[in-house]
Amino acid sequence: MQWHTINLLTYHYKEKLKLHHPIRKFLKTTFDRINNEKLKHHILQAIPFWVASLIAGLITVFYSKAFAFLESQTFFIINYHHWWIFILTPACFVIAWWLVARFAPYARTSGIPQVMAAVELATTSYRNKIKKLLSLKVFFVKIFSGLLMIFGGGAVGKEGPTIQMSGIVFRKVNEWLPSWWPPVSQQNMITAGAAAGLAAAFNTPLGGVVFAIEELTKTHVSYFKTALFTAVIIAGLTAQGILGPYLYLGYPDVTHITNSIIIALLVVSMISGLLGGIMSKIILALFRWKKSFKFRYQHFIYVLACALLMAAIAFFLDPEILGSGKRIMTTTLFHTDKYVHWYTSLFRILGPILSFGTGASAGIFAPSIGAGASVGSFMAGLFHESSSNANLLILCGMVGFLTGVTRTPFTSAILVLEMTDRHSVIFYLMIAGMVAGLVSLLVDKHSLYDHLKVQTLHDLTHEKEDFTKETPNVEKI
Repeated sequence: MQWHTINLLTYHYKEKLKLHHPIRKFLKTTFDRINNEKLKHHILQAIPFWVASLIAGLITVFYSKAFAFLESQTFFIINYHHWWIFILTPACFVIAWWLVARFAPYARTSGIPQVMAAVELATTSYRNKIKKLLSLKVFFVKIFSGLLMIFGGGAVGKEGPTIQMSGIVFRKVNEWLPSWWPPVSQQNMITAGAAAGLAAAFNTPLGGVVFAIEELTKTHVSYFKTALFTAVIIAGLTAQGILGPYLYLGYPDVTHITNSIIIALLVVSMISGLLGGIMSKIILALFRWKKSFKFRYQHFIYVLACALLMAAIAFFLDPEILGSGKRIMTTTLFHTDKYVHWYTSLFRILGPILSFGTGASAGIFAPSIGAGASVGSFMAGLFHESSSNANLLILCGMVGFLTGVTRTPFTSAILVLEMTDRHSVIFYLMIAGMVAGLVSLLVDKHSLYDHLKVQTLHDLTHEKEDFTKETPNVEKI
C-alpha cells in the first residue's frame, strides 16, 4: 500500500511537471485559444506525426550516410590489405552479436518482425511488451550493431534497422505526450514510423506506404491514411533536403525491350522467388538449431565460424559475398560486363544466411535485392540477352527474390521501380512479383518475417519477468 501511494504521488508530480514545462505550457495555452474544437483536435493529433517524422528522417539520413561510408571503407581496406579481412570480419561480427545478446536481445536481426509484433500488440494491456521491442536501449544497440556488421563486411542492409529505429522514435513521441493531449493511436504511430523509415532509407515514399499496407497492418488504410502519408512525406523530404533528390540505384537503360523477353522474365521470376524462399527456410532452420545451444560460448563459436567462412570466401574466391549488395546491383545494371558467374549468385545468397543468422542487427531487404540482381544477371547471360533485356531481367530478379523472402510482391515491385525511376517497365516488375510470390508458396506458405514475428511474440510471452495477466495471441505457423 505504501508503494502504491508513493507511485501515485510520483505520477501526479510527473504530470504536473509535464504541464508546467515551458514548451508544453505554451502549446496548451495556444491551443486553448482556438475556438473550433474539431480543428484543434485534428491539429493536435497531427503534430506528433510531424515531429516524429522530422526526427526519424534526420536519424535515417545519419544512419544511411554512416552505413554507406563504413561499407566503402571495408572494400577500401580489403583492396589494399587483403589479409585484414581475417581480423576485421570476425572482430566486428562477434562484437555486433555480443552487443545484442548482452544489452538488447530484441535488437537482433532485421527489426521488421519486432515492429510487426509491436503493431499487433499495440494496446494499453501490452505497453510493457511493446517497450521491450521498441525501447531507446534497442535503438542505440541497433545502430552500433548494424554499423559494426557492415564494417565487418556482413551481407546486411540498413532498411530493417531504420524501420525499427523509426518505430522507436514514433513510439517515444507518442509516450511523451502530456495528459491533456488528445489520445493518438499507438498502433498508427508505430506503423507510420516504420513506413517513414523505409521511405527515407531508400528514397521510396510510395514503397513505404505500400509496405505499411501490405506487410505491417491488417487495418484498412482509410483509418490512418492522412497520418501515414504525412509521416512518409515529411521523413522523405527531410532525407531529400540533406541528401538531395537521389535515386538509390540510378537510371538503367531499358529502352529497347524486345517481346521475346517474356519467357526469360517468367523463368527468372520463378527461380529468384524459389531461391528467396529457400534462403528464408535455411535461415529459419539455423535459428531453430541455435535454440538448442545451452551455453553462451556455443553462440560465440557459431558467430566466429560464420565470420571466418565469409572472410575465407571473400579472400580466396569472390569478394562479392561482402556488403549490402548495392555494388553488384550497380555493376550489373550500369557496366558493360553484366553477366556474373553462377557462384556469385550462390555467394550472394550465402552471405545473408551467414550474416543474418548471427543474430546481430542485420537488414535483409538490400541483400535480397542484391542476390536477385545476381540471379537475373546470370540468367541473362544464359539467354544471351541484349543490354536492355539483361537490365530488365536483373530488375525482375531483384523483385522476385525480395518477394520470395517477404511475400510482398507489390512492395517489392514499387521499391525497385522507385530505386530506378523506370516507370515504363512497371508491368514487367509486377508480373515478376506475382509469379515469384506464387512460386515461393511451394517452399513455405508464410514469409520469413511472419515466422520471426511469431517467434518474437512467443519469446515475449514466455519471459520469466513478465507477469502481465494477458498473453498475446500467438498463432502457430
